[in-house]
Amino acid sequence: MAEQGRRTVRDLRRGNRAEVVQRLYFDGPLSRQELGAATGLSSGSISNVVAELAADGLLEEAGVVESEGGRPRTLLRVAPASGHLIGIDVGETRVRVELFDLSLGELARAERPLVHHGYDIGRIVGHIREAVADVLREADVSAARLVGVGVGVPGIIDRDGPDGVVVHGQTVGWDAVPLEAMLRESAELPSWVPLFIDNGAKTLGQAEMWFGGGRGASDAVVVLFGSGVSACVVVDGELYGGADSRAVEWGHTTVRVGGRRCRCGSPGCLEAYVGAEAIRERWLESGGPPAAAADEETALATLLAAALPTAGGGAGDTAAAGLLDETAEYLGAGIADLINLFRPERILVGGWAGLLLGPALLPAVRRYAKEYAMHHPAGRVTIDLGTLGADAVTLGAATLPLADFLARGGRHRRHDAPDAGAGPAALLRGQGNWRPVVVERR
Repeated sequence: MAEQGRRTVRDLRRGNRAEVVQRLYFDGPLSRQELGAATGLSSGSISNVVAELAADGLLEEAGVVESEGGRPRTLLRVAPASGHLIGIDVGETRVRVELFDLSLGELARAERPLVHHGYDIGRIVGHIREAVADVLREADVSAARLVGVGVGVPGIIDRDGPDGVVVHGQTVGWDAVPLEAMLRESAELPSWVPLFIDNGAKTLGQAEMWFGGGRGASDAVVVLFGSGVSACVVVDGELYGGADSRAVEWGHTTVRVGGRRCRCGSPGCLEAYVGAEAIRERWLESGGPPAAAADEETALATLLAAALPTAGGGAGDTAAAGLLDETAEYLGAGIADLINLFRPERILVGGWAGLLLGPALLPAVRRYAKEYAMHHPAGRVTIDLGTLGADAVTLGAATLPLADFLARGGRHRRHDAPDAGAGPAALLRGQGNWRPVVVERR
């Protein structure tokens, strides 16, 4: 019985610490009195937790505020330099690695192109190892100060393997790739630094919901529009299916029976019509210029320039304009399916191709989505571009170890037992009082 009591007290203290850290991180700076009101903890509990956090170097003073009839109150906040995070985007044209402080301020970045070697997993793992070393060296940060590393990848994530996360990336030729084990073996990181691997569309969605265009929305869809097409669905402030769910493979829903062959091998997928790779191929097939055979980013930029009216007021290339309009119709019809299935209040289009083509396509996409969707849900949804730009997947990947860190009350894993804290899933599901959709990036 005494042992059970000790465990209960320990868990209570750990929960108090996590509550205070989360409040300071998302609502700070706050005074001790404001922390007490926000958390419901007694002044004694607040003093104990604050003293413990300060001793760990996690807190810093952020000024003072005058109080009525008493001494000025000291404001506290989580110290940005007290920990570091790495976010990695295994994208369609490059691997991007960024190092952040705890406030998610960027400290360094490194990129490695994938154009010439595609998705060869050995090369990608090597790129990640080199780029992680580069950003740590550039910022003069020791790997021992890392809170964790998050990675956004294409494909379906399987967490049930004995050696960690396995990735099934059918469209990029990854068949049960043991990515976590490969990164553990390759990356020069302390063994206790946690790795979090998830689908890139989900990390994009997490970033937009925390810091971007999704803030304040309870029901939303964030679309990743690049070489491939995928989506992150948020229902009642939670990732659809929970924090451990697979990404919504929206790009592989059928939009045309017996249609074009998709990268996944099936006919008629949405991705076979609106993915950047498919758009480039369709332009080549329609007799596009030599630039259509270039890499996807160059080809789409050239297509867009050809379709737009000239500076002198002349009409753009009719074939290019027709291809873009057809793409907008397929994309609008696919978005209509999302509207009918999930009835979101907000849809955001991100990804490099979405950000490139979106300003020109969005009016037509909205029109087609309204035409193909049921009237009632279509009447309450807004369709806009994501607001975080090309770094959204990387930023979202960094939130994966951040959520784990906050759930542990700001404890590095090297200082804590493996099962300590609520774990990141509890935070990502929005349990307790913490609501990530109202967070502002600092």
